Amino acid sequence: MEKKPLLVTCGLPYTNGPCHLGHLRTYVPADFYVRFLRRAGEDVVFVCGSDNHGTPIVVMAEEQGVTPADLSRKYHAHFDDIFRRMGVLFDHFGMTDGETNHRRTRSLVKALQDHGYVYSQVIQQSYCPVCQRSLPDRYVEGLCPHCGALARGDECDQGCGKHLEPGEIRKPKCRICGTEAELREQEHYFFRLSAFRDMLLSYLPDLGGTSNARNYAIGWVKDELHDWCITRTLEWGVRFPGKEDLVVYVWVDAPIGYISFTEEWAGKTGGDWQRFWCRDGDIIHFIGSDIIYHHCIFWPALLSGAGYHPPSAVVASGMVKIDDQKFSKSRGYVVWTGEDYLDRGLDPDYLRYYLLSYTSHTKELNFSWQGFAERVNNELVSTLGNFLYRSLYFTTQFFGTVPEGPVDPEVLDHIQKTLDGVEKAVRDYEFKGAVDGMMALAAYGNTYIQNQAPWKLVKTDRAAAEAVIRNCLQLVHALTLLMEPVMPGVAERAWRMLGHADPVAAHGIREGLEPVKAGALPDPAPLFAKMESDQVKGLDDLLKKRVKEAKMREQERTGISIEEFARLDIRTAKVLSAEPVKGAKKLVKLQVDIGDGTRQVIAGIAEFYPVESLVGKDIVVVVNLKPAKIFGLESQAMLLAAGDRASLLTPLSPVPPGTKIR
Repeated sequence: MEKKPLLVTCGLPYTNGPCHLGHLRTYVPADFYVRFLRRAGEDVVFVCGSDNHGTPIVVMAEEQGVTPADLSRKYHAHFDDIFRRMGVLFDHFGMTDGETNHRRTRSLVKALQDHGYVYSQVIQQSYCPVCQRSLPDRYVEGLCPHCGALARGDECDQGCGKHLEPGEIRKPKCRICGTEAELREQEHYFFRLSAFRDMLLSYLPDLGGTSNARNYAIGWVKDELHDWCITRTLEWGVRFPGKEDLVVYVWVDAPIGYISFTEEWAGKTGGDWQRFWCRDGDIIHFIGSDIIYHHCIFWPALLSGAGYHPPSAVVASGMVKIDDQKFSKSRGYVVWTGEDYLDRGLDPDYLRYYLLSYTSHTKELNFSWQGFAERVNNELVSTLGNFLYRSLYFTTQFFGTVPEGPVDPEVLDHIQKTLDGVEKAVRDYEFKGAVDGMMALAAYGNTYIQNQAPWKLVKTDRAAAEAVIRNCLQLVHALTLLMEPVMPGVAERAWRMLGHADPVAAHGIREGLEPVKAGALPDPAPLFAKMESDQVKGLDDLLKKRVKEAKMREQERTGISIEEFARLDIRTAKVLSAEPVKGAKKLVKLQVDIGDGTRQVIAGIAEFYPVESLVGKDIVVVVNLKPAKIFGLESQAMLLAAGDRASLLTPLSPVPPGTKIR
């Protein structure tokens, strides 16, 4: 029977920041899986792409003074480069803001509408009266309606973790200016997720992949399913069909990117994308455990409702800790793939090995530089590297060529059992078990060469020494073929030392049982370099410095000393001119004299003061804040006012502009 083709995807990296260790927890195992299965004879397509829409990208783009498209292209190129440097090689790496995904998203949403799975409803949505715009998702923050924790508009990220619909958050505030939000009515569109409960309860028990994904999803579906609002009031995104003032929610168009990227791959190669998404091909999603709900519940229902083929398996990785602490960019517990690792000349294969071998794929991975160095030194250098180099070195020193003769049946039996065990572990998504099996074969080789001592044997029985080296080279041959999916660069170097000119990836895993190629071998070189204590300390100090700086920033946000208060430059100022901001009902543009110059201030006080009454007033401003963009205009100081009606702070008696407030 013809094998089904297999499509493997990875959760899409979001283009609002650089690649870190948490990202690689998904991408390296997926690449390992694809490489192994291809060399086991499977027909595998590997696609991914960057996730370019949603409010976090818009917010960051505004902060940096660039367009969301520019920001997305910048980080798309960054991830593409990092993945290639890490040996994570996709057949296609697309963008959700590409034309293909815009077209496919509108087509799929239209199909859902035609099938009766999308309906409209007027809801209350947060609106900022100062910024004068709707506040979807990350533009608003407040309290979670379920657990009361501080939450962002689309998710209780610091509490219970539940998805939040527009209008659900309590005590909403604008994330940009801090103003209490108003609630305004607006028509939005909902996906009838509640209609798919029976479908999901039938589908999920047979879903392949890891049990953590399957069990988590079944638990959610058994409780209750709520319909999802699938539109947002934004300029940036895929336009909702027939509604120019709305875009599709990012968690709709992002997974549809999997289909679009497969389409784009097919366009480049002549492949058949519909074989996967409309017929019987197998689809496997590699994701982080924080997005299981989206991939095991929302996404299969969306596909089913639009007439597409749902995924066959979902493989969810465990979370990442740094130095026993919860992974956190804001608290400094982060390792950046480029800045902290690759740009410092560290071998990508070492990190690939660590990520795959540290723990089971579904368990929590706790990274530390000391633990990383110990694995490199004790396992790669002392076990695998030691055996490979010694075997190749003794071959070239004693014989100069691969000795002829049969391989010991016991050695072949060890290789056979290793191949069987490793392949089973890979297909069961037990990647640590697979790597452990490979390393056990290397340990067997080390014990064998040490016990046989060919460096002694060659002096008394050259034929026996040749037989030992022949067995060792067979183990080196098998290990090199096995290790390629884990460490492609290292395996390629070892393959060259075995006298091959073609790529190791062109050979099947099972060729490890075939005789080693006869002929002369080049002089070998060590395949791994030990990590010295000074190097490890430097990397650890960098992490500790980052954590310390993050703590200082947190202290600055939560409380200040009298010395820190003294750093604020608060002065009196005189308003020289005032005019309304065009298109903004509540904003006023002021030019104020601060004593040693003039500053522009944008303030939301138009509804409380006639513009003409402000000219000549003495006010109080903070002048050493970073400039802020408000409604496209730069505000170079902050006006101080009290209460909901913005009562301006003014000096009790006349003082010159620029007088310091103490």
